[in-house]
Amino acid sequence: MTKPLDATHADPFAGAPTFSLANRVERFAFGIVWLLCARWTPPQARRWRNWLLRRFGAKLALSANVYPSARIWLPRNLTMQAFSSLGPGVICYSMAPIKIGRHVVISQRAHLCCGTHAIRDPHFQLRAFPITIGDDAWIAAEAFVGPGITVAEGAVLAARGAAFSDLEEWTVYRGNPAQILKPRARFQRARQ
Repeated sequence: MTKPLDATHADPFAGAPTFSLANRVERFAFGIVWLLCARWTPPQARRWRNWLLRRFGAKLALSANVYPSARIWLPRNLTMQAFSSLGPGVICYSMAPIKIGRHVVISQRAHLCCGTHAIRDPHFQLRAFPITIGDDAWIAAEAFVGPGITVAEGAVLAARGAAFSDLEEWTVYRGNPAQILKPRARFQRARQ
């Protein structure tokens, strides 16, 4: 896991970096490669994009689909299982591991955010917590999943919803903060 620098020794308010030089170089290199080799590709070129992401440490199933306009902060913190998708414009702020199960849809412009700050700390220390999204879940358009959240199997976060606490399995949530709307009908998918 990527660990932020100690804010008591590297003051971000004074312009100090919040991550190590190695981390920043890795992210810069990935950003350049993604811009030149993936950002412009058609949606159908998912295998090429997956290959590039794997070169930077992402753990992706062959059938995972990352759209070219998705923004991934640090690929080595991303795991995607079979038939899951990061849609157009998704922000994957993977300061900590993000694990996405099978048949998960992360819709356009959704935001998966692993980072936050210690608001009681005078140094405003950056913190990172993992996100886990279970099989058959759906994070709808422009929804936000916060640091340390687990989205259980089959859960749905409706468009522009914001999850600041864990979402229960097979339940539909909406709003900011996300509240239960209704149960979602369970189904079993034949595993490929």
